[in-house]
Amino acid sequence: MTPNTPAELPAGTRAPLSAVDVLAFACEIVAFGVLAFWGFAGWPFAWNILFGLGTPAVAILLWALFVSPRAVLAVHPFVRAIVELLVYAAATAAFWDMSMTWVGLAYALVAITVGLVAGRRRLA
Repeated sequence: MTPNTPAELPAGTRAPLSAVDVLAFACEIVAFGVLAFWGFAGWPFAWNILFGLGTPAVAILLWALFVSPRAVLAVHPFVRAIVELLVYAAATAAFWDMSMTWVGLAYALVAITVGLVAGRRRLA
């Protein structure tokens, strides 16, 4: 075993966060924020409340069920990756719908790259 594996760490501790972990968390928070902003800004009154609260709530629920480090449902890593990509794609589509195409493309590139690196680290 290599040092810093969970089996060798003292009880109640975990490995320190890496830059990839911090970037992955930032991508998640940006996705949820963009979905909320899109919901509140992109719809007329009454619908904006529904979409502004509902869209990020659904994304957070999916994240908590399948993707989070302490996910409720243990699924195959590829299912986890698909759900993660769906949340990132929804945020990218929200950027595009708000006429921020280049920002959406940049976000998609960063989020997918970080997701691939983090996913490969989890599989190793």
